[in-house]
Amino acid sequence: MSDKVYTDYFYNSEDFDKNHEMGYKDLHIPEGVEAQPLIVPPVLEPDKQENNDVWYTIDSQEGDFQFLPGKKTHTWGYNFPVLGKTMVLTRGQHVHVTLKNSLPELTTYHWHGMELSGPGNDGACHSPVYPGEEKQIDFIVKQPAALTWLHAHPCPSTAMQVWMGLAMGVVITDANEAKLPIPKTYGKDEFPIILQDRIFHEDNQFDYKADYNAMGIFGDTPIINGVVRPYVDVTTQKVRLLFLGGSNRREWRLHFSDDLVMTQIAGDDSFLEHPVKLTKVLIGPGERQQVVVDFSNYKEGDVVNLYTDDFKLVEFRIHSYEKDDSVIPDTLFKPYDPVVNPNSPVPHVTMDNHNMINGKLFSMERIDMKQELMNAEYWDVTNTNDKVNGMLHPFHTHGAHFLVVSRNGKEPYPNERGVYKDTIEVAPQETVRIKVYFQNTGVFMYHCHIIEHEDAGMMAQIQIVDPKHPDKKYHLMDMETLTKAFAEERGVPEDEVFCPGMDVEGMAVKGEDHSLDALSGATHH
Repeated sequence: MSDKVYTDYFYNSEDFDKNHEMGYKDLHIPEGVEAQPLIVPPVLEPDKQENNDVWYTIDSQEGDFQFLPGKKTHTWGYNFPVLGKTMVLTRGQHVHVTLKNSLPELTTYHWHGMELSGPGNDGACHSPVYPGEEKQIDFIVKQPAALTWLHAHPCPSTAMQVWMGLAMGVVITDANEAKLPIPKTYGKDEFPIILQDRIFHEDNQFDYKADYNAMGIFGDTPIINGVVRPYVDVTTQKVRLLFLGGSNRREWRLHFSDDLVMTQIAGDDSFLEHPVKLTKVLIGPGERQQVVVDFSNYKEGDVVNLYTDDFKLVEFRIHSYEKDDSVIPDTLFKPYDPVVNPNSPVPHVTMDNHNMINGKLFSMERIDMKQELMNAEYWDVTNTNDKVNGMLHPFHTHGAHFLVVSRNGKEPYPNERGVYKDTIEVAPQETVRIKVYFQNTGVFMYHCHIIEHEDAGMMAQIQIVDPKHPDKKYHLMDMETLTKAFAEERGVPEDEVFCPGMDVEGMAVKGEDHSLDALSGATHH
């Protein structure tokens, strides 16, 4: 492994969310909150298992959770009051899932980072599960070890449902990971770190409508795995941290006290080809990064802090541990790098303002692009925001991974080379070339993962076509049907349904001014 240590976030600081007057909030710990152990989400037990087939039930449910002293917060979660139990899958398994909706309104189950067929299995807005209903899906896990995740995606109410707590980790394991000399005992030397922020109102309750901002909502209270002020008891020399950017809007700029070196070993959808040593890492909305931290320079009783900027997020309390001389290999993973036909056109995807892709607002029944099954293409993804008022936009594709080829024609950042990605931060006036390869047919979305942005229309759809069945049709949800369902479930007239993104197809929200032009600081095209 190279001894080079990278000591910056790679991105320009002028593009950080904290440097724009677009609703940014500093973090704080509410009065009276004591330090608590980090919650390690329990592993979701299967309903049954037979040979290579495994069955699960995922229940979207209401709950109450003790974030702060005083009254519990009303929440939504998966098989748990908030967030969910961690689902652990193995490459090659045939997975059968019952999707159960015990919520008072429709929801969907999007497998972010999983390479599934669409739109049914992928679980975006075209696959609603209505209150009291159950839906069956099944798929075979055909991708390498990674931290993926499940979250609600009922356009245009995705942001609100994630804000209420509908997100959970989905860990994929494989034979390659099993043989690597890295920490891999869940809850002992391997910890998911789900990074979120929230705003608490009277009696410690969430109020998404009161907090709504079309530019994206910043919370002022950090919540890590559901804990506001967490600590980790470190009982091994080396610890593996699985970071997940679970916020609606906030970027997390992470570093340890003493500039402790982290060795990044994985990104969104795979291990890195080669590990990278760094002291700072930026995690955008939707991104996942895995690092190994070696505490060998610390002794029992020491405390090492994880920060975002200058704000302490997590305490790592050092206990006695056995010496660990394991060495992370120079090569962790060999990504499949398909050849692109030189005669293939290069689609140009632009992220415009904070609410459009290629100058258009999202339309649920419109196909914006087509690509052939198993055919790799280059895409050029450009953030058209101006440098003064623009922001980093995290670009995400459903149903496929991609390789990062270049940034403005130059080399990708060191920790995005030779790794499968599905979410990538794109800076204002920057073009990132990616190599995209779909292994499943269907209709999939691509969008900004600032969740209020996708709800507001910064989303489009691609159809992956099998040349053997080029005319296959898909049933796509329409906005009118969705609006009627939300109105009936919430007991309000259709024109009073609060889903700000419904403006994208002319179904304006009643009551508040959600003028996108009034809130946007980006260049208009």
